[in-house]
Amino acid sequence: MVAASEWGMDGLRYRRHRLAEFLKNQPETAEVIWLCPTPHITEDAYSSLPNGIRQFPITDIMPHKLFRFGRYMDLFYQSKLRSLLFYLKKEQLEHRIQLWFTFPGFPLLADLFPWDQVIYDCSDLWSSPIDGKKTVLSSIRQTLIANAEKRIIENADVVFCTSTYLRDKVVEMRGNAEHVYVFENGVEYLSFAEETETAVGIRPVDFTGKIVGFIGGIKPKLDFELVSEVARLRPDWLLLFVGPDGTGQSSEFQELLSNKNVLWIGSVPSAEVPKYMNTIDIGIMPYKDSPYNEAVFPLKLFEFLAAGKPVVGSNLPSTKNCIAEGIYTHLEGNQAVEFVEACDQFEKENEPKRIVERQNIARERDWHVIFTRMMETSHQYGEERDTSARG
Repeated sequence: MVAASEWGMDGLRYRRHRLAEFLKNQPETAEVIWLCPTPHITEDAYSSLPNGIRQFPITDIMPHKLFRFGRYMDLFYQSKLRSLLFYLKKEQLEHRIQLWFTFPGFPLLADLFPWDQVIYDCSDLWSSPIDGKKTVLSSIRQTLIANAEKRIIENADVVFCTSTYLRDKVVEMRGNAEHVYVFENGVEYLSFAEETETAVGIRPVDFTGKIVGFIGGIKPKLDFELVSEVARLRPDWLLLFVGPDGTGQSSEFQELLSNKNVLWIGSVPSAEVPKYMNTIDIGIMPYKDSPYNEAVFPLKLFEFLAAGKPVVGSNLPSTKNCIAEGIYTHLEGNQAVEFVEACDQFEKENEPKRIVERQNIARERDWHVIFTRMMETSHQYGEERDTSARG
């Protein structure tokens, strides 16, 4: 599995982490190798993670993020794959070997080995700047990543996408829609639905207002100006942010934190996340209006719903099919008044039956259900190919 970073880089669990563990736990799986870029020099080619997955890091040209372009250019990583390829050649006599791309790095890998199957699980508009800002550097980066991704898409036997928007982009690059499917993000349902405790020390003494919360990676794709305005409009609310700062301490995020009714907790262990979900009254997904966010389908949507919480999101067109009264409200633009009104509406929609409705929706999106269907789809392709070869 080609992944975007080392396993525990920012403490968050993305779709790719859950997919790798799902594959590892299948009875027919002998081994999962997590191939990832790293800015750090590593002595050991392989390291065994606590979950039994083996990590194989590929060191960048230099530590600074400016040098990450080497992940997409064959010259800078091909020689670093030799030991992996040598290992796989020893194993191919006994095992079927699949290549799963979960980000568009190291595209040459698809050509360097006779894989039994190449699969691309596309979860982001990787080539688009996450902050929505266009610069000379971002344009160069966009071209490099787009070219690498196109090579992967053309080589892939099967492509899975987390949104219809991404599927349309993939079909455009691939030239056809054959074996391109949409499987949206899911949730570890029981972890959220069965948690009964709340996080300690969050709700202020004698606080009677609402706690409105965002839980996940805090990145430039979020609309911090919108949330700041919401905080000023509703000083009786507590706006809670839980997750690592992936903004590089941006001025916009720091400005948001200057509001007295905004609280940022930072990173918490993944096992503690459901307790914070229980602490909030309304989940929020305040995203910017940007090309990158047109493709985004946040993992946290079904996590909020599994915890029984209503959700207000903005500028996430891929989530429009989830809009439902008392469940999820989606807004376009960055009008704080509309955002506040949407949150206020949920105050009237929090009877027990609504909680059950939200959880029922999330139950159908359990990761096990989604990944099982993806595996069945990839197996079906393999059977079709074998039948065609015999014919």
